[in-house]
Amino acid sequence: MGPVRLLRTPEDRFADLPDFAFEPQYTDLSDPDGGLIRVGYVEAGPADGPPVLLLHGEPSWSFLYRKMLPVLADAGLRAIAPDLVGFGRSDKPAEIVDHSYARHVEWMRRFSFDVLGLEGVTVVGQDWGGLIGLRLVAEHPGRFAGVVAANTGLPTGDVDMPPVWHKFREAVEGAQILDVGRCVQAGCQTPLSEEIRAAYDAPFPNEMYKAGPRAMPGLVPTRPDDPASEANRAAWATLTELDVPFLCAFSDGDPITGAMGPILQRSMRGATGLDHPTVAGAGHFLQEDAGEVLAEHVARFVRR
Repeated sequence: MGPVRLLRTPEDRFADLPDFAFEPQYTDLSDPDGGLIRVGYVEAGPADGPPVLLLHGEPSWSFLYRKMLPVLADAGLRAIAPDLVGFGRSDKPAEIVDHSYARHVEWMRRFSFDVLGLEGVTVVGQDWGGLIGLRLVAEHPGRFAGVVAANTGLPTGDVDMPPVWHKFREAVEGAQILDVGRCVQAGCQTPLSEEIRAAYDAPFPNEMYKAGPRAMPGLVPTRPDDPASEANRAAWATLTELDVPFLCAFSDGDPITGAMGPILQRSMRGATGLDHPTVAGAGHFLQEDAGEVLAEHVARFVRR
């Protein structure tokens, strides 16, 4: 892969976001393929509190965690919500081919460890946030104090994804205009206001900026010989033997990842003996439908 051509969303797109007055912070990652990639993130809570890394997925951004950040901060935790490269306030590689599973793992590794130097961190991963976060845990277990898997998984391509996911992938890949706000609404059980849908659209002034959201469904391993399958199988082998406490906090209404909850609970050694909550009345984006409830579970888990 050659050097990445980057787009940067103008700041004024992020003016007046509802309930998201957190001060944006930025850091530059040196990309292995040359050049610097700016990553945006927000933080809440005491700087010396136990760190909690909140990883969003497709096609959302750190705005998804706005209901959780204050709850975690009030519990004395340092809550950090980065925007994946290609999303939110982070720089956006302009081409779909600039995105790979391995690259997204590496970008978040650099952000979390090389830049922020996080130790003893609890990762909360939903959707792609888990696909990336679980790889980080498997590959750097000494950095982590805990894992919260929320409506996510770690596909290897050995088992097919559910039909509803294939429909979603086809819709994203075939859309002439990708309506990001509508995608998020489709994964929620509560109706989103126009302002909130607009906030999910904010990072993407036009179709040129949407290579990230367009790329991600195609990066999920769906065949045993997918480029990420081997690394994900290796991660499974590590994670199932790991003693890092592993909480499953899935919602009761996610047709995409619902079946993964019981599998993770059974498979992960760190999940044994924990009380795994089910978040009621929430869809795929449980942070949007029941963010405060999920945050309480996370805070209790970290403070246990």
